[in-house]
Amino acid sequence: MSRPVFRGLAAALLASAIPALPLAAQELRIGLASEPSSADPHFHNLGPNNQLRRNIFESLVGTDEAQQLTPLLAESWEPASDTSWRFNLRQGVTFSDGSPFDAYDVVYTVCRIPGVPDSPSLFTTYTGGITGMEVVDPHTLIVHSADPYPLMPTEFSTFGIISARANGVDTSSLEFSTEGCGDDLPVPATQAFNDGTAAVGTGPFLLESFRRGEGIELVRNPDYWGEAAPWERVTMLPLTSDGPRVAALIAGDVNFIENPPLQDLDRLRADSDLRVVQGISNRVIYIHLDHAQVPSPMITGTDGANPLQDIRVREALTIAVNRDAIVERIMGGVAVSAGELLPPGMFGAHEDGDLPPRAYDAERAQALLAEAGYPDGFGITIGTPNDRYINDAQVAQAVAQMWSRIGIETEIDASTASTFFSRRNAFEFSAYLAGWGAGTGEMSSPLRALLATRNSDLGLGGTNRGQYSNPEMDAVLIEALRTVDDDAREALLRQASRMAMDDYAIIPLHYEVTPWAMRASIDYVPRADQYTLPYMIRPAQ
Repeated sequence: MSRPVFRGLAAALLASAIPALPLAAQELRIGLASEPSSADPHFHNLGPNNQLRRNIFESLVGTDEAQQLTPLLAESWEPASDTSWRFNLRQGVTFSDGSPFDAYDVVYTVCRIPGVPDSPSLFTTYTGGITGMEVVDPHTLIVHSADPYPLMPTEFSTFGIISARANGVDTSSLEFSTEGCGDDLPVPATQAFNDGTAAVGTGPFLLESFRRGEGIELVRNPDYWGEAAPWERVTMLPLTSDGPRVAALIAGDVNFIENPPLQDLDRLRADSDLRVVQGISNRVIYIHLDHAQVPSPMITGTDGANPLQDIRVREALTIAVNRDAIVERIMGGVAVSAGELLPPGMFGAHEDGDLPPRAYDAERAQALLAEAGYPDGFGITIGTPNDRYINDAQVAQAVAQMWSRIGIETEIDASTASTFFSRRNAFEFSAYLAGWGAGTGEMSSPLRALLATRNSDLGLGGTNRGQYSNPEMDAVLIEALRTVDDDAREALLRQASRMAMDDYAIIPLHYEVTPWAMRASIDYVPRADQYTLPYMIRPAQ
């Protein structure tokens, strides 16, 4: 697990590993399919935000392209007792303001996370189980929990570390407390990250500017402790419309784009000046239903009742969706139909064929609606982003047409991701399409965030905007989260997943297969987490 770094040697190896680049090649221009909502590493647990922060604010633990854990700011870790983990931190690391990195920065970061104002999705999902943090020495940290916490190293890979000293903290008096680390603890506001004044990290890049709707400028961190990034400057442009994003790549205005539209993949592959790479992701596209509000805001024709509280209606909506048709006709085959919230082969998912996608059966769906008291259906609107996931609005439109065929008059309400998420978080939708990438690489991630009963103290249900609640499933999930034995934990996660799917708690649609397109002179290894990480984009060999 240990990965020692010798700065002088690292620099020498870098010089031989990266081909000499002309000046223009030191600049990388990326077309983003969806832009971050903030440069604050703790404001919004959202894919575009998380991929940006990894360039600037590093985690204690890293992950490779297959989501396997790797050393980062911690060189190694091991259980210190049944309910604690010891992290051995890397020495010789400094933040971009020159302040040294040590264990107090980790404590300060965990102290700040619960109090980020107006956060639409807090990282307390990953820190809520911490009951104590003990600084043994500046580079040895012991983290305690009330119960066995097998996922602690994994969850320390999900959030970035910020500097205590850069934010005016006297670390000699800093102590962690689950009740808060002191009312007078100075913490930066989200705007301070967006304007760059608080953007002090240990990562391979420095944030030069963050302008919503205009672009993000990164420059190489000259004092980075590890392997230097291949690019002196990176410009990340929000090109959320497919056509302009592809046109910018072909014209050479950008070198690299996310999510090239599926209909253009063959054309891009045929161009000898370009390269396309793709890989299956950990992201499931799903429809969440409103389980709680009566009346539900976007349902009509029910005299105020919320039909989504009836399991027969939820089953009808689930089996009315022809997933294979969506994969073939909307996703161009670059997706896999989903039966649960993670694809087979990932930790806690069922083996292939053990929990398959629900079969399309419109006739039974109509019978279920009649049995539930809605023989003539009702009206509903599906909320969806139109620039966040691959063909998101088109997929929502296809589902709307399928639901309409069984008598449920369905419309879609599509908007940009920033608008959509704000409205979703205000519970404006009765049904909405969204996606979830398992940041931890195992089933506990979507179950805990999307389906566990909302409980901020336990870090559960942080993105459960359908307000689903099943105490029996919660109990199995919580038991899994306390089980260190991997085989036993995986069995419990499968049990919890099957309970949720049998209750039609959510409607999984498909797992995304993620493509990237770029100039032929550069290359990128596909990542299961779908992140576009400029420091991993390399000149082609």
